[in-house]
Amino acid sequence: MGFADIGITDTDLSSAEPEHQTWIKKGFHGDMDYMAKHGVKRTRPADLVPNTVRVISARLDYCPPKAKDSWDVIEDGEQAFISRYALGRDYHKVMRQKLQKLCDKISENITEFEYRVFTDSAPVLEVALAEKAGLGWRGKHTLLLNKGHGSWFFLGEIYINLPLPIDEKASNHCGTCSACIDVCPTRAITAPYEVDARRCISYLTIELKTAIPLEFRPLIGNRVYGCDDCQLVCPWNKFAEITTEPDFNIRNGLDDISLVSCFAWSEAEFTQKMAGSAIYRIGYVQWLRNIAVGLGNAPSSPEVINALKTRETNNSELLREHVAWALQQHR
Repeated sequence: MGFADIGITDTDLSSAEPEHQTWIKKGFHGDMDYMAKHGVKRTRPADLVPNTVRVISARLDYCPPKAKDSWDVIEDGEQAFISRYALGRDYHKVMRQKLQKLCDKISENITEFEYRVFTDSAPVLEVALAEKAGLGWRGKHTLLLNKGHGSWFFLGEIYINLPLPIDEKASNHCGTCSACIDVCPTRAITAPYEVDARRCISYLTIELKTAIPLEFRPLIGNRVYGCDDCQLVCPWNKFAEITTEPDFNIRNGLDDISLVSCFAWSEAEFTQKMAGSAIYRIGYVQWLRNIAVGLGNAPSSPEVINALKTRETNNSELLREHVAWALQQHR
Protein backbone atom coordinates (compact mmCIF):
# COMPACT_ATOMS: atom_id res chain seq x y z
CA MET A 1 0.00 0.00 0.00
CA GLY A 2 3.02 2.28 0.34
CA PHE A 3 2.75 2.96 4.08
CA ALA A 4 5.96 3.38 6.05
CA ASP A 5 4.51 1.47 9.00
CA ILE A 6 1.26 0.21 10.51
CA GLY A 7 0.30 -0.63 14.09
CA ILE A 8 -2.83 -1.78 15.91
CA THR A 9 -4.17 -0.68 19.29
CA ASP A 10 -7.29 -0.94 21.44
CA THR A 11 -9.57 2.02 22.10
CA ASP A 12 -8.61 2.81 25.68
CA LEU A 13 -7.41 6.42 25.79
CA SER A 14 -8.33 7.00 29.43
CA SER A 15 -4.76 8.00 30.27
CA ALA A 16 -4.76 10.68 27.53
CA GLU A 17 -8.23 12.07 28.21
CA PRO A 18 -7.47 14.21 31.32
CA GLU A 19 -4.51 15.86 29.61
CA HIS A 20 -6.57 16.64 26.52
CA GLN A 21 -9.44 18.08 28.57
CA THR A 22 -6.99 20.25 30.54
CA TRP A 23 -5.52 21.54 27.28
CA ILE A 24 -9.00 22.53 26.10
CA LYS A 25 -9.85 24.21 29.43
CA LYS A 26 -6.69 26.31 29.16
CA GLY A 27 -7.98 27.58 25.82
CA PHE A 28 -4.84 26.41 24.05
CA HIS A 29 -6.91 25.31 21.04
CA GLY A 30 -7.64 28.94 20.19
CA ASP A 31 -10.26 29.39 17.48
CA MET A 32 -10.20 25.70 16.59
CA ASP A 33 -13.68 25.13 18.03
CA TYR A 34 -13.82 21.67 16.48
CA MET A 35 -11.23 20.55 19.04
CA ALA A 36 -13.75 21.08 21.84
CA LYS A 37 -17.23 20.70 20.40
CA HIS A 38 -17.19 16.90 20.22
CA GLY A 39 -16.68 16.48 23.96
CA VAL A 40 -15.05 13.16 24.80
CA LYS A 41 -15.57 11.57 21.37
CA ARG A 42 -11.96 12.39 20.54
CA THR A 43 -10.72 10.27 23.44
CA ARG A 44 -13.38 7.57 23.23
CA PRO A 45 -13.31 6.04 19.74
CA ALA A 46 -16.37 3.81 20.30
CA ASP A 47 -18.42 6.92 21.10
CA LEU A 48 -17.53 8.34 17.71
CA VAL A 49 -17.92 5.09 15.74
CA PRO A 50 -20.07 2.46 17.48
CA ASN A 51 -18.71 -1.10 17.52
CA THR A 52 -15.10 0.10 17.28
CA VAL A 53 -12.82 -2.23 19.25
CA ARG A 54 -9.49 -1.64 17.53
CA VAL A 55 -7.70 1.15 15.67
CA ILE A 56 -5.28 0.59 12.81
CA SER A 57 -2.76 3.43 12.83
CA ALA A 58 -0.61 4.10 9.77
CA ARG A 59 2.21 6.48 8.99
CA LEU A 60 3.36 7.75 5.62
CA ASP A 61 6.67 9.56 5.00
CA TYR A 62 6.34 12.97 3.31
CA CYS A 63 9.77 14.63 3.24
CA PRO A 64 10.17 15.42 -0.48
CA PRO A 65 13.30 14.69 -2.51
CA LYS A 66 15.55 17.51 -3.73
CA ALA A 67 13.88 20.21 -1.61
CA LYS A 68 15.95 23.33 -0.97
CA ASP A 69 17.48 23.30 2.49
CA SER A 70 14.86 24.61 4.94
CA TRP A 71 17.25 26.73 7.01
CA ASP A 72 18.63 28.33 3.84
CA VAL A 73 15.09 29.45 2.96
CA ILE A 74 14.19 30.57 6.48
CA GLU A 75 17.37 32.62 6.78
CA ASP A 76 16.78 34.33 3.42
CA GLY A 77 14.28 37.07 4.26
CA GLU A 78 13.31 37.52 0.62
CA GLN A 79 12.11 33.93 0.27
CA ALA A 80 8.78 32.40 1.35
CA PHE A 81 9.08 29.40 3.65
CA ILE A 82 6.36 26.78 3.31
CA SER A 83 6.18 23.81 5.66
CA ARG A 84 7.66 20.76 3.95
CA TYR A 85 4.45 18.75 4.29
CA ALA A 86 2.61 21.18 2.00
CA LEU A 87 5.03 21.22 -0.94
CA GLY A 88 3.20 18.45 -2.82
CA ARG A 89 -0.30 17.07 -3.09
CA ASP A 90 -2.79 17.42 -0.23
CA TYR A 91 -1.99 14.60 2.19
CA HIS A 92 -5.64 14.18 3.16
CA LYS A 93 -6.43 12.79 -0.27
CA VAL A 94 -3.33 10.63 -0.58
CA MET A 95 -3.59 9.05 2.87
CA ARG A 96 -7.35 8.53 2.64
CA GLN A 97 -7.02 6.69 -0.67
CA LYS A 98 -4.36 4.37 0.72
CA LEU A 99 -6.37 3.64 3.88
CA GLN A 100 -9.44 2.94 1.78
CA LYS A 101 -7.49 0.49 -0.40
CA LEU A 102 -6.43 -1.35 2.75
CA CYS A 103 -10.06 -1.53 3.91
CA ASP A 104 -11.16 -2.79 0.51
CA LYS A 105 -8.54 -5.55 0.75
CA ILE A 106 -9.73 -6.58 4.22
CA SER A 107 -13.36 -6.51 3.03
CA GLU A 108 -12.51 -9.03 0.32
CA ASN A 109 -11.64 -11.55 3.03
CA ILE A 110 -13.93 -10.66 5.95
CA THR A 111 -17.62 -10.10 5.30
CA GLU A 112 -18.48 -8.72 8.75
CA PHE A 113 -15.87 -5.98 8.51
CA GLU A 114 -17.05 -2.56 9.71
CA TYR A 115 -14.71 0.41 9.49
CA ARG A 116 -14.29 4.16 9.17
CA VAL A 117 -11.24 5.90 7.75
CA PHE A 118 -9.75 9.09 9.22
CA THR A 119 -6.99 11.45 8.11
CA ASP A 120 -6.81 14.54 10.30
CA SER A 121 -10.48 15.08 9.49
CA ALA A 122 -12.52 14.17 12.58
CA PRO A 123 -12.30 14.11 16.40
CA VAL A 124 -9.48 11.56 16.56
CA LEU A 125 -6.56 11.71 19.02
CA GLU A 126 -4.19 10.42 16.39
CA VAL A 127 -0.84 10.89 18.17
CA ALA A 128 -2.03 9.08 21.31
CA LEU A 129 -3.42 6.23 19.18
CA ALA A 130 -0.24 5.99 17.11
CA GLU A 131 1.86 5.91 20.29
CA LYS A 132 -0.26 3.07 21.70
CA ALA A 133 0.00 1.26 18.36
CA GLY A 134 3.79 1.34 18.60
CA LEU A 135 4.49 3.78 15.77
CA GLY A 136 6.47 6.14 17.96
CA TRP A 137 6.22 8.37 21.01
CA ARG A 138 4.76 11.82 21.57
CA GLY A 139 7.67 14.23 21.56
CA LYS A 140 8.02 17.35 23.67
CA HIS A 141 6.72 19.34 20.68
CA THR A 142 3.62 17.02 20.77
CA LEU A 143 4.32 15.49 17.34
CA LEU A 144 4.92 11.76 16.99
CA LEU A 145 8.57 10.72 16.93
CA ASN A 146 9.91 7.42 15.66
CA LYS A 147 13.34 6.23 16.83
CA GLY A 148 14.35 5.07 13.38
CA HIS A 149 12.45 7.56 11.22
CA GLY A 150 12.13 10.91 12.99
CA SER A 151 8.88 12.84 12.54
CA TRP A 152 8.52 13.77 8.88
CA PHE A 153 5.42 11.65 8.28
CA PHE A 154 1.63 11.83 8.23
CA LEU A 155 -0.70 9.72 10.35
CA GLY A 156 -3.98 8.08 9.41
CA GLU A 157 -6.41 5.81 11.25
CA ILE A 158 -9.00 3.13 10.60
CA TYR A 159 -11.57 2.43 13.32
CA ILE A 160 -12.58 -1.22 13.03
CA ASN A 161 -14.86 -3.78 14.67
CA LEU A 162 -12.34 -6.66 14.49
CA PRO A 163 -10.60 -7.71 17.76
CA LEU A 164 -7.17 -7.98 16.16
CA PRO A 165 -4.03 -8.56 18.24
CA ILE A 166 -2.60 -5.26 19.46
CA ASP A 167 0.95 -3.94 19.26
CA GLU A 168 3.13 -2.83 22.14
CA LYS A 169 3.12 0.85 23.05
CA ALA A 170 6.24 2.77 22.05
CA SER A 171 8.63 4.07 24.72
CA ASN A 172 9.71 7.71 25.03
CA HIS A 173 13.24 8.70 23.95
CA CYS A 174 13.26 12.50 24.28
CA GLY A 175 15.35 12.33 27.45
CA THR A 176 16.64 15.69 28.65
CA CYS A 177 16.66 17.24 25.16
CA SER A 178 14.86 20.59 24.87
CA ALA A 179 15.90 21.59 21.34
CA CYS A 180 12.33 21.94 20.07
CA ILE A 181 11.28 24.05 23.05
CA ASP A 182 14.30 26.33 22.75
CA VAL A 183 14.02 26.95 18.99
CA CYS A 184 10.31 27.83 18.79
CA PRO A 185 10.18 31.45 17.51
CA THR A 186 6.98 32.31 19.42
CA ARG A 187 7.54 30.13 22.51
CA ALA A 188 4.46 28.10 21.64
CA ILE A 189 5.78 25.01 23.44
CA THR A 190 4.83 26.26 26.88
CA ALA A 191 6.05 23.11 28.66
CA PRO A 192 7.34 19.71 27.57
CA TYR A 193 4.52 17.92 25.72
CA GLU A 194 2.29 21.03 25.74
CA VAL A 195 1.68 23.51 22.90
CA ASP A 196 -0.38 26.67 23.10
CA ALA A 197 -1.76 26.69 19.57
CA ARG A 198 -2.57 30.38 19.85
CA ARG A 199 1.17 31.09 19.77
CA CYS A 200 2.09 28.48 17.15
CA ILE A 201 3.06 29.78 13.70
CA SER A 202 1.31 26.85 12.04
CA TYR A 203 -1.92 27.86 13.79
CA LEU A 204 -1.41 31.57 13.08
CA THR A 205 -0.80 31.07 9.35
CA ILE A 206 -3.24 28.22 8.70
CA GLU A 207 -6.03 27.91 11.28
CA LEU A 208 -6.44 31.55 12.35
CA LYS A 209 -8.83 33.29 9.96
CA THR A 210 -8.69 36.76 11.53
CA ALA A 211 -5.85 39.22 12.05
CA ILE A 212 -2.53 37.82 13.25
CA PRO A 213 -1.76 39.38 16.67
CA LEU A 214 0.80 42.17 16.41
CA GLU A 215 3.15 40.58 18.95
CA PHE A 216 3.69 37.53 16.73
CA ARG A 217 4.11 39.18 13.33
CA PRO A 218 7.83 40.00 13.66
CA LEU A 219 8.48 36.53 15.08
CA ILE A 220 6.87 34.77 12.10
CA GLY A 221 9.65 35.93 9.81
CA ASN A 222 9.11 34.59 6.30
CA ARG A 223 7.10 31.52 7.32
CA VAL A 224 3.99 32.01 5.17
CA TYR A 225 2.44 28.56 5.62
CA GLY A 226 3.22 26.51 8.69
CA CYS A 227 6.49 26.16 10.59
CA ASP A 228 8.98 23.29 10.80
CA ASP A 229 11.53 24.68 13.25
CA CYS A 230 10.80 22.18 16.03
CA GLN A 231 11.28 19.30 13.59
CA LEU A 232 14.34 20.77 11.93
CA VAL A 233 16.30 20.83 15.20
CA CYS A 234 15.11 17.45 16.49
CA PRO A 235 18.06 15.03 16.71
CA TRP A 236 15.87 12.09 15.77
CA ASN A 237 15.21 13.56 12.33
CA LYS A 238 18.71 12.64 11.23
CA PHE A 239 17.07 9.24 10.70
CA ALA A 240 14.15 10.62 8.66
CA GLU A 241 13.65 9.14 5.23
CA ILE A 242 12.84 10.83 1.94
CA THR A 243 9.38 9.87 0.73
CA THR A 244 8.92 7.49 -2.18
CA GLU A 245 5.36 8.73 -2.73
CA PRO A 246 5.36 10.71 -6.01
CA ASP A 247 2.31 12.73 -4.92
CA PHE A 248 4.50 14.44 -2.31
CA ASN A 249 7.04 15.66 -4.86
CA ILE A 250 7.45 19.45 -4.93
CA ARG A 251 4.91 21.35 -7.02
CA ASN A 252 5.31 24.78 -8.61
CA GLY A 253 8.75 25.32 -7.07
CA LEU A 254 7.25 26.03 -3.66
CA ASP A 255 10.45 25.06 -1.86
CA ASP A 256 12.30 28.00 -3.43
CA ILE A 257 9.99 30.92 -4.19
CA SER A 258 10.29 34.62 -3.39
CA LEU A 259 7.77 36.53 -1.28
CA VAL A 260 7.38 39.17 -3.98
CA SER A 261 6.62 36.67 -6.73
CA CYS A 262 3.89 34.77 -4.86
CA PHE A 263 2.40 38.02 -3.52
CA ALA A 264 1.85 39.03 -7.15
CA TRP A 265 -0.29 35.99 -7.97
CA SER A 266 -3.82 36.75 -9.10
CA GLU A 267 -6.63 34.77 -7.51
CA ALA A 268 -6.83 32.70 -10.70
CA GLU A 269 -3.11 31.92 -10.46
CA PHE A 270 -3.46 30.96 -6.80
CA THR A 271 -6.35 28.64 -7.65
CA GLN A 272 -4.45 27.06 -10.53
CA LYS A 273 -1.15 26.61 -8.68
CA MET A 274 -2.67 25.40 -5.41
CA ALA A 275 -5.27 23.04 -6.84
CA GLY A 276 -4.86 19.71 -5.06
CA SER A 277 -2.61 21.29 -2.40
CA ALA A 278 -3.24 21.52 1.34
CA ILE A 279 -2.54 25.26 0.98
CA TYR A 280 -5.63 25.74 -1.17
CA ARG A 281 -7.98 25.45 1.81
CA ILE A 282 -6.74 28.62 3.53
CA GLY A 283 -7.93 30.67 0.56
CA TYR A 284 -6.44 33.49 -1.47
CA VAL A 285 -6.88 36.36 0.99
CA GLN A 286 -5.33 34.48 3.91
CA TRP A 287 -2.45 33.44 1.66
CA LEU A 288 -1.82 37.11 0.83
CA ARG A 289 -2.23 38.08 4.50
CA ASN A 290 0.55 35.67 5.44
CA ILE A 291 2.85 36.88 2.68
CA ALA A 292 2.22 40.50 3.66
CA VAL A 293 3.61 39.68 7.11
CA GLY A 294 6.60 38.02 5.47
CA LEU A 295 7.18 41.11 3.33
CA GLY A 296 6.94 43.28 6.43
CA ASN A 297 9.79 41.24 7.92
CA ALA A 298 11.83 41.16 4.69
CA PRO A 299 14.92 43.30 4.08
CA SER A 300 13.72 46.71 2.95
CA SER A 301 13.94 47.34 -0.79
CA PRO A 302 12.00 49.22 -3.49
CA GLU A 303 10.81 45.87 -4.84
CA VAL A 304 9.31 44.83 -1.48
CA ILE A 305 7.69 48.21 -0.86
CA ASN A 306 6.24 48.41 -4.36
CA ALA A 307 4.83 44.89 -4.03
CA LEU A 308 3.05 45.84 -0.81
CA LYS A 309 1.68 49.05 -2.32
CA THR A 310 -0.08 47.06 -5.05
CA ARG A 311 -2.37 45.64 -2.33
CA GLU A 312 -2.91 48.83 -0.26
CA THR A 313 -6.44 49.32 -1.58
CA ASN A 314 -7.47 45.67 -1.76
CA ASN A 315 -11.14 44.89 -1.16
CA SER A 316 -10.27 42.83 1.92
CA GLU A 317 -10.03 44.85 5.13
CA LEU A 318 -8.03 42.00 6.66
CA LEU A 319 -5.41 42.19 3.92
CA ARG A 320 -5.28 46.00 3.90
CA GLU A 321 -4.54 46.02 7.64
CA HIS A 322 -1.64 43.59 7.29
CA VAL A 323 -0.26 45.45 4.27
CA ALA A 324 -0.38 48.73 6.22
CA TRP A 325 1.52 47.08 9.08
CA ALA A 326 4.08 45.67 6.67
CA LEU A 327 4.68 49.05 5.01
CA GLN A 328 5.11 50.63 8.43
CA GLN A 329 7.99 48.22 9.11
CA HIS A 330 9.86 49.76 6.16
CA ARG A 331 9.41 53.40 7.18
